[in-house]
Amino acid sequence: MTAEDPVPIPVRGHLLGLDYGARRVGLAVSDVEQNIASPLKTLARSGDQSEARVLNRLVQDHRVVGLIVGLPVHMSGDEGALADAARQFGGWAAQATGLPVCYWDERFSSARADTLLQSLALSRDQRKKRRDAVAAMVILQSFLDCDDRTQIPQAL
Repeated sequence: MTAEDPVPIPVRGHLLGLDYGARRVGLAVSDVEQNIASPLKTLARSGDQSEARVLNRLVQDHRVVGLIVGLPVHMSGDEGALADAARQFGGWAAQATGLPVCYWDERFSSARADTLLQSLALSRDQRKKRRDAVAAMVILQSFLDCDDRTQIPQAL
């Protein structure tokens, strides 16, 4: 959590993990006890109004109480232009849903997603379609596993 996170993430209830990208957003959801993250779907970027409708439908359907947005930081931990874009997206998503948002270090999430997907009997195209949602799951699971959710953890 950062100083920009005015409302803490509830400790019980479903959380929605978001792996922000310029073309796609991977989505994952936690169980109500916040122990296990599961990949949900990949949302093709299509404009704020359309995305807000889809996001709000997911929030309603899964009774989501908070958003965890992957924050792309450099290996040094510094933030760059991609982190700024992810923060803007997270701010928009928080405003669109009325939910609190927490930004979480997403370093190596795509590589971990690739490793997980390669262990499954899927075609290359099937793995590619699921990659963003699985990366969102990796980010969300990292958040769920952290003992101190107020601190950005070490790289995944």
